Amino acid sequence: MTRNFLFLVGAARAGGNTEMLARRAAKALPGDVEQCWLRLPELPLPPFEDRRHGAGSHPEPGENEQLLMDATFAATDIVVVSPVYWYSVAASVKLYLDYWSGWMRLPVEFKAKMRGKTLWGVSVLSETAREAQPLIGTLELCAEYLSMNWGGVLLGNGSRPGDVLLDADAMSAAETFFDRALVTA
Repeated sequence: MTRNFLFLVGAARAGGNTEMLARRAAKALPGDVEQCWLRLPELPLPPFEDRRHGAGSHPEPGENEQLLMDATFAATDIVVVSPVYWYSVAASVKLYLDYWSGWMRLPVEFKAKMRGKTLWGVSVLSETAREAQPLIGTLELCAEYLSMNWGGVLLGNGSRPGDVLLDADAMSAAETFFDRALVTA
């Protein structure tokens, strides 16, 4: 089976520490593994409107929403690349995940299409791994709810631009982070 990794970068700053760490991990993927990189801040979505419980149906997807939905469905592996912002995912990632609720109400068989995909996380934080627990929990519970495989989270440390490159443990872990996916391919 050909693997197709979708990297969803939620960082407000392009090329930041979290993206650097994710790109290091992606570099270790074999050449035949497809990669799609999308920066969520460059694909703005309108505020999510919860239309359950009599509020009407989810509207037809706009251009950015359709692009994200198509890329999500095409992927075998979805990698959320988000720094820890206030102990959770970046706002653009949270909004993308909110849209999953709307996609469950479209005639696209969202839950069935998500089943069996693998959800991963890559994040950089400035203090201890404890501050990443809400981010990890968010992603892990999303995977569980949709019967996705949970790939885990690659964590690095850094505050100033380029700091993560000095985190030898994170750089080393990046080299083998996706190995489990390749064994099950």
